Amino acid sequence: MAQGNYMDLHRKRHGQRFDHHERNRKRDARKAHKHSYEAQNSLGLKGKLISKKNYRDKALMKKTMKMHEESSSRRKTDEDVQEGAVPAYLLDRNETSRAKVLSNTIKQKRKEKAGKWEVPLSKVRPVAEDEMFRVIRSGKRKTKQWKRMVTKATFVGPGFTRKPPKYERFIRPSGLRFTKAHVTHPELKCTFCLEIIGIKKNPNGPMYTSLGVMTRGTIIEVNVSELGLVTPGGKVVWGKYAQVTNNPELDGCINAVLLV
Repeated sequence: MAQGNYMDLHRKRHGQRFDHHERNRKRDARKAHKHSYEAQNSLGLKGKLISKKNYRDKALMKKTMKMHEESSSRRKTDEDVQEGAVPAYLLDRNETSRAKVLSNTIKQKRKEKAGKWEVPLSKVRPVAEDEMFRVIRSGKRKTKQWKRMVTKATFVGPGFTRKPPKYERFIRPSGLRFTKAHVTHPELKCTFCLEIIGIKKNPNGPMYTSLGVMTRGTIIEVNVSELGLVTPGGKVVWGKYAQVTNNPELDGCINAVLLV
């Protein structure tokens, strides 16, 4: 194990290069070309291993795409000739029907595992760390700089209690804590003020998700029991996911779109 996190300490004291993120982006962009060159020019066992890994990744991608196409595909029902009169409630059965391969819950779990959601905002601008946090100087002579104040909207839950100041690493101001969101239902075209249950995922990283930071593109869980939504089995839906579509700290409120 490392004897000291000297690299992290140096980064905290002196920061990073001004073009650090741009260099990383270019390095990631070059990876595909480098990988392609190695795959085409590697010989022997190394070439076989690279080819096997590429085949496995491609098969997994095809399987995932097929699963999502299957969940939203429509197909014609079998046109069987029925004898006698057909009741009125069966007349529209020969239109189209959704391909129900699995139950809704299993399909939703598979979607979560595949990491694919049909969200209104598929791409959002990443938020830099210096924009998300503000350095707080502490100590008798204000020389310690390990505390950070969150400058974005947050959700902490009803039973939240702050840590003692000596141990509090991240400070979430009470003025930026939100408990309700204005959620728009895309099919009903109506907006409801619903309570927030929790934060599902922040696109900027797992640290912001655990802190409860809500930026543009964050997936939140809201309480929809007041809307009267029910499952095909007749159970009342308690919570559903929604995506934040604005910058709450600028607008003073959270606007979100329900994921249906």
